Amino acid sequence: MKVLHFFKTYWPDSFGGVERTIHAIAQSTAAFGIETEVLSLSRAPDENTKRLDDHMARKARLDFELASTGFSREVFRKFRAASAKADLIHYHFPWPLMDVVHFQSRHGKPAVVTYHSDIVKQRLILPFYRPLMMRFLGDVDAIVATSPNYLESSPVLGAFRAKSKVIPIGIDEDAYPPPGEADNNWCRAMVPEPFVLFVGVLRYYKGLDVLIHAAGQARCKIVIAGSGPIEWELRQQAATLRRDNVLFLGEVAEPRKMVLLHNCRGLVFPSNQRSEAYGVSLVEAAMCGKPMISCEIGTGTSYVNKAGQTGLVVPPSDPARLAEAINRLIESPAEAADWGQAARDRYARLFTADRMGKSYAELYRQLEGRIR
Repeated sequence: MKVLHFFKTYWPDSFGGVERTIHAIAQSTAAFGIETEVLSLSRAPDENTKRLDDHMARKARLDFELASTGFSREVFRKFRAASAKADLIHYHFPWPLMDVVHFQSRHGKPAVVTYHSDIVKQRLILPFYRPLMMRFLGDVDAIVATSPNYLESSPVLGAFRAKSKVIPIGIDEDAYPPPGEADNNWCRAMVPEPFVLFVGVLRYYKGLDVLIHAAGQARCKIVIAGSGPIEWELRQQAATLRRDNVLFLGEVAEPRKMVLLHNCRGLVFPSNQRSEAYGVSLVEAAMCGKPMISCEIGTGTSYVNKAGQTGLVVPPSDPARLAEAINRLIESPAEAADWGQAARDRYARLFTADRMGKSYAELYRQLEGRIR
């Protein structure tokens, strides 16, 4: 069975959470006889059209971006050609241009949408986009939410409960490179213990400004690994507030990310807006048997990190409560170890790539051959 994934960005142009999820779905469904192709936009489509692991990543030329939405004239032609060879189309929401391409192509194939997030940042344009969005979601055959929490809390998904199902994002432990001795030496030299870790892209909804405020009351180092659009502002904030216990490492390679995860006391994930629909970094921490701290924002973060079971869940945008949770991880090692073990057990039960791949393959087979 041939499946075409369609989203605005994908590897090697971009390595965000949605891109990682598409890659994990492609790799995990291959074991169940699914052949994957991914179509996305790129400023260098000829250079970045290539085979990635076991699937093909094709590119259409990105003409411009507006309100976080990539636009392309070429993508209409390339989508028609790719969809003609596919048995099923797998969309990744949100991306308004995708809705237009869907209706313009008239591909007639069964279609699945993975609903990654409500539209949050661009809420001023939502009234204008909403009619197209609702028509698009109404037209596809199935909608996948990544957690029961998001399915229950999203006002948009509430209108499509009958054709929605939950498939949590899973990751493959074998896909993560084990850290070597050089990585361990680097960690010991760069990061004095004890420390808690944030890892991810530095974006507006990650709550990192709140974490920097909380650092003034935290009795440990706070390591921030990653780069992104607000990195300069965060570094300036930490310098202005004299948060000497906040360490910015910038972008780190995968082996170094893993050594940080293995050596931290826990993962702190202070995202404070619904744009954070899931949190793959939380799953990575659970895979490594680490306790977690996250915020209650009504999304999948509180599904991955179960309050009082795998870590602590605090109110969003509350530096005092966030600092209190960090200090509890540091000062209650036995309790933190119990949470870490429970997190590892929960990963093995719910969040493996094999489990996700099997669920998607079963959904694809249910829809295979459906005439639209």
